[in-house]
Amino acid sequence: MDPTLTDTIDMHGDPLAFLVRRGRETSPRSGRGVVKVEARQMAGHQKEAVAAEGADGPVWRLTSDEGLHLKGTDLAPFPLGFFNAGLQADLYGRIRTLAAGRGIALDAVAIRVVNHYWLTGSFIHGTGEGHAEAPDIEVQMQSAASADAIEALVAAAMDASPAIALLRAPLTGNTFALYINGRRRPVEGIANSPAPDAGDPYRVYARAPWPLDPNARRDLIEKTGRVEQGEPQLAAPTVTSKLVRNIFGNGRQAGDGLFAVDTFLGVPGASHFRLLSDEGDAGAAPSGLALLSAGIAFCYMTQLSRYIENMKMNIRGVRLVQFNPYAFGPKAVAEPIDTHLFLNGEAPDETHLQLLTIAARTCYLHAASKSPVEPNLRIVHNGRAVARAA
Repeated sequence: MDPTLTDTIDMHGDPLAFLVRRGRETSPRSGRGVVKVEARQMAGHQKEAVAAEGADGPVWRLTSDEGLHLKGTDLAPFPLGFFNAGLQADLYGRIRTLAAGRGIALDAVAIRVVNHYWLTGSFIHGTGEGHAEAPDIEVQMQSAASADAIEALVAAAMDASPAIALLRAPLTGNTFALYINGRRRPVEGIANSPAPDAGDPYRVYARAPWPLDPNARRDLIEKTGRVEQGEPQLAAPTVTSKLVRNIFGNGRQAGDGLFAVDTFLGVPGASHFRLLSDEGDAGAAPSGLALLSAGIAFCYMTQLSRYIENMKMNIRGVRLVQFNPYAFGPKAVAEPIDTHLFLNGEAPDETHLQLLTIAARTCYLHAASKSPVEPNLRIVHNGRAVARAA
């Protein structure tokens, strides 16, 4: 972490998430779209991102923090919570759209997702490595449609979800670019980005983002006040055995096209956060893919700050620009992620490069994008589990 940073995500009293620019179009849901995330490190583990949903879509300010187990201030959702909420919100959006096209009335939809991650190695010695396992997904529906129709609907929605595609197909082509004190340097041991230079957020934005609407709603991201039982325990910088992290999320319809997820980390003292997304056309909240993409950026930045702190690197001013392309259709595709990392400090170039590569190796969500898994799916129709065909 950079001890020189003093600005915080709540210093202006703004909501934890708000609309920065409305855009001329809704979030992309056909053809191909790119979610662009520009993020910066703030005080401690706090982070701020500007997420643009397509070239002409809405732009959102999102914030993240870590819990007390990582010495965070616990003011905003942790990165893996963003990913959990975005995953199920995107799936809900595909279910909603396909149901309308098939003439299936849905009285209620609820989704439960549990993500499983684990870590090995050491942040002190630079040997940490993140891993991801198949998530558990339960889709609950109330509908007069037959069980067969509901099963077929969910299967088609899984295929049409770019978020699910990110889990199913390995993104072996993820690329990186590194800028040290304002100059781009070639990376080693990891794929170089073929893209032209990205704009450093520090230079692109003359000021921090503020709400488009001065009376912006404050419920896009909320800390619910619910806390898991027990006292939080500090995470050790070195793992002597397999350290498992389970992320829980319970989501349900919250209005026309809106989907709300309560998410939390399965450790003592963890706070619950509620994230709202809009899978309709109103643009009232970020899309699931915007939340998911921001979660990947936030997770990577947490690993960067942990390594800087534990390895005592003379590096500061961490910022990144991340491009997340998705192709929509009956068989959706999540394309490789292109990350442009901006670092500053007096450390040698080799140290900056080392930080980029070891943090990418530790990031749970980069691990999830590179390790193909088939989610464990359970469908519950009108209170009864659907016996899925083999």
